[in-house]
Order: sequence, then C-alpha cells, then structure tokens
Amino acid sequence: MRTEDGYVIQQCLDGKPGAFGFLVEKYKKGVYALAYSEIRNFHDAQDITQEVFIKAFQNLHTLKRWDNFMGWLCRITLNTCKNWIRSASRRPDSEYMEDQEQSRLDHSAIEFYNDDMVNESVREALDSLPETYRQVLSLRYFGGMTVSEISDFLSVSRRTIDRRISEAQAKLREEIPAMLDIAKGRYDLPSGFTFHIVEIVKGIRINPISPIKAVPLGLSLAIGIIAGFLSIGTHLNLFEATISTFLNSASKPKILDVGEYPVDVMDIAKMPNMSNGWGSVVPSLQNALFMAPQAEGGTWTKKADMPIARHYHSAGVVNEKIYIIGGCSPLDWVVSVDEYDPVSDEWRTKKANMPTIRGGFSVGIVDGKIYAIGGVNNLGANHNDIFLSAVEEYDPVADKWTKKADMPTARCNLSVSVVNGKIYAIGGGEENRWSPAVEEYDPIADKWAKKADMPVAREAFSSVVNGKIYVIGGEIEGNRWSPAVEEYDPVADKWAKKADMPVARAVFSASVVNGEIYAIGGMDINGNIASTVEKYDPATDKWTKKTDMPTARYLLTTSVVNGKIYAIGGDNENNGNTNILSAVEEYDPGIAGQSINFKGKLPTTWGETKTALNR
Repeated sequence: MRTEDGYVIQQCLDGKPGAFGFLVEKYKKGVYALAYSEIRNFHDAQDITQEVFIKAFQNLHTLKRWDNFMGWLCRITLNTCKNWIRSASRRPDSEYMEDQEQSRLDHSAIEFYNDDMVNESVREALDSLPETYRQVLSLRYFGGMTVSEISDFLSVSRRTIDRRISEAQAKLREEIPAMLDIAKGRYDLPSGFTFHIVEIVKGIRINPISPIKAVPLGLSLAIGIIAGFLSIGTHLNLFEATISTFLNSASKPKILDVGEYPVDVMDIAKMPNMSNGWGSVVPSLQNALFMAPQAEGGTWTKKADMPIARHYHSAGVVNEKIYIIGGCSPLDWVVSVDEYDPVSDEWRTKKANMPTIRGGFSVGIVDGKIYAIGGVNNLGANHNDIFLSAVEEYDPVADKWTKKADMPTARCNLSVSVVNGKIYAIGGGEENRWSPAVEEYDPIADKWAKKADMPVAREAFSSVVNGKIYVIGGEIEGNRWSPAVEEYDPVADKWAKKADMPVARAVFSASVVNGEIYAIGGMDINGNIASTVEKYDPATDKWTKKTDMPTARYLLTTSVVNGKIYAIGGDNENNGNTNILSAVEEYDPGIAGQSINFKGKLPTTWGETKTALNR
C-alpha cells in the first residue's frame, strides 16, 4: 500500500523531481522550527532547512521505508545542525563571534532591545530551557505543529510531548509566548521557498528504484485485491491525479497566501487521509458525514462551570451526583474531589483529597464506592513518568479514602468497567508498551485475577457497559488511531469484533443511555479536536451521527444522570497552546419520558473511568 509520501517519493525516483515540492510544502515548517531550536538563529535555520531538503532529495533512493519519510527528515535535520555547529566552531572568526555574543548579553536592556528585541528575547528565553523543551516549543510556535504531529516528527509519545509543552511554558516569563507569536510572523520562511527548492532539485539526478523492489509483486497483488475491498483505489487515484495536474502545470507556479501551490491542485489538508501507516483507511473528522448515517437528535445546554479547570481527570456517579477526581489543572496536578449536583446545577468542593497524585487513571463504582485504579504522574527523578498500580476506594457518604490491593499490571490510560460487581481493568499504556491486559478485581475479596487479553493492545480508548463491555477507538502501536470496536463477555471471557466507529478517535469519552452508546469529542489522527457525537446501537451494530457538542475538546469526561449526559472539563488547545477547560455541557439525547433501565449499564468510559495523558 502506497501512502501519500510514498507515492510522491516514487514519482521523484521515476524522474519527476517537481513532485518533491509536495514534501517540501508539507514538512518545511517542521524542519525550519527544529533547526531553529538547535541553532537559535533564524537566518541560519533558513539555510539549514534548504540544505536538509536538498540532502533528502539526493538520498531518496536510500530510504527503505517510505512511510517513515518524516522521521528520516527529522534525523537529517538534527545531523545537519550538529555539523553546522561543529563547522562554525572551527571557523577563524568563531572566537570573535562568541565574544561578541557574550558582549551582547552584557548590554543594557535598552541596547539589547534596540539591537533586535524580538529575536534576542526569544533566543534568550529558549537558551534558558533544556533541549527537549526548546524543540517542542519551536515546533509548536514556529512549525505550527499539533501535539500529534510533533509526536510523529520526534518519535516521542503524545503524552510526553504534551507534558513537555506544558512544563516549558510554565518555565518562561509571562511575555515570552507573545514574543514567540511575533517572531513566528517576522521570521517565517520566504514565500518562494518551496519553488526555490524544486528548481534546485530539478538539476540533481538520483538513482531510480524499481516499484517491484519497493513492493514485491506478490505483495503488490495482494494489496491491490485488499484495496479493492476497502475502496482505497479511489483515494489514491485522486491523489495521483492531483500530483499529475501539478506536474503538468509546474512551469506556471502561483504563489498564494495559503501556500505556494495553486489551491485547486494542492491543498493536502483537504485531501482524503489515505493511510494510518498500516494501509487502512483513516477518515478525517470532515469525512465523518459520509461514513455515518445522517440523523440529528438531542440538544445541548450550558451548565455551571467546574470549580477547577481540569483535563486528565476521571469521574463517577453515585446517588445521582457526579464526582470529579484528580487530573491536571492549568497550574499543577490536582488531588481534590469535586461533587456536582445536576439537578441544582451546583458544585461542592470540600471533599477529601485523593491520597495518590495522578492522572490517566480510571474509576469503577461498586455498591456506592468509587475505586480509582492505575494512572501516572511525573514525580520520578528528573520528572520521569511513574506508572501506577495503586487502587484506592472512595466512600462519598463517609468522604473517606481507603487503600486496596494493587493492580497486578501498573499502567495508565486504561479503561475500567463494572459487570456483576466485578471491576475489569482493560488495556492502557505500560512503561514500555501498549498493554492488552485484562485484569478482574473483586472488591469484596480485595483480589485480582487475570483474564483473556484484549485482541488489539491500545490506550486512550473508551469502554462502556451494556450487559457486555464495549471497547471503542483509541491509540494503538506506532502512535496510530484505531476505529475498532470490540465486545468483551466477562462470563465467557471472550472477545468479539463489532462495527468500526465512523471516525478513528482517541481521548474521547463514551456513555450509555437506554442501551445506546454515545461517543463524544476526542481527537483524530491528524490532531483535529472534535465536537463530534456519534451513537452506537449494540443491538443493530450500527453507528449514527448526532448533534455536535458546542465545545470541541478531548481528555474530557462524560457522566450520565437521569438519562442526560454531562460533558465536563477537558482541553481544546488555543493557538497551539494547552487550554484546559472548566466547561460543563449537558446533552439530552431526546428520549425524555421513555423508560430508562440503568441496571448493568453503568457508564465506565475514557472520560469517567480513565483519563489519558496521550502526550
């Protein structure tokens, strides 16, 4: 299966260097931002960015995994920066340059800002940060990249990237983010950068590679058959036609505000997302309407904000009250417990704190007690993540916490579901892998038992109970989103495949109302934050589109009280920055007056039974 990048690379190796402009346009901001994070000089970063793309084109024939072009480009960038720094240190004038730079630091504030206020202020601020923080801030501000894109670019988990961004911003002076925004506009790459690179590479000959070597004939045939079943051919043909159109018109380039390619032939963001790296179709949120049957239904209402804005938290319902527990505020980890009464629309905050600081944990409710299970915090040496196996029971009536037997497998971003008085801890992320583990907890005996593994190891998914446990969406190995829905029967200890959700999403939340499952919010594989609401009916194994949530967000919780769903907290990012929310919105599915049976259908979701870092 050829990905978009793979098709462009094949075109280049087949003697059509003009196609390389697609890759330059797609990745130039990320390369430029990464170069600046290493060099801390905008003009040198521009030169390095040009050098990186020329090197990449010259060595395209050596790239064995075409779907890994972005990671390969990142390595070329870092190596080029190292060589640049090494070369600069050997230049005859290097000693003078270093002395000059030091003298600039000794200037008065007025002279400093008169020289170049923005450039020097940004440089000074980033110089005060460790390299890992410089990288993520540069990619975020100057590269305009999402957490998901930075994660793929640096081959680091989304959870870690999100944490690094938050910690880096916390270390900077208040005015620096504004300076970064100014610098972003002032020191951007020249408007003709992409076409300049294309003109250069047109004069470079590279060794072609046979498509048979790239994809063995037998495998190619098998992929073609599979593609026919999945209707992938249509998407690839559209992309190929687009490149063909561009190559035919490359002699008449246009430079537009939105990019260097004519909008009608080059707007990758609006093209179908063909592949998630395994060759399976991963529809974007915008394409969801074509995948799910259309049906409006339900209304949203604004409610009283949560006292402390949080994401990463968890929630459970006892006696028609919603308890919000743990997670992260804009300032720090949160251990407080807040009680929300949907009837009076009021919050009560004077509750006993959770003993263990954590986020990315899950909760299950048995006999009116809330069990907080697993999770993660970054309180290890050098702020390293600590994966937790801790289990703590909260009694809302007594307002008291009690330590219980640890979960056998320490993990975060798991999901917890309750069936017949037993708690099932499913999946999540262990320290070095995605976990397929399913472990059953008996609150009466305070003991754990091993169960059949989940078919596909994943984290950042949602699970709900509707007689059986339904595991939906999430993140799988290789930082890829999955649309998979799997049904677990705790009695038989067996798994069964169900209809995929229309849009692959992670860090969303799901709840059950009257036997139907509502998947709300989250993030798609492209880093788009969703307001999407889709309903799954286990009886018919079908999905239906519903009324969007007013506030798009991920890392939220949803809880059900009296047939209504309450979406609480989360994050919707603002100009690329973490934006932790206190918003509460009530969703009425439109079944008022119908008999609702909640027995055995306690919603135990990503939102209310686990919260993912997904950083």
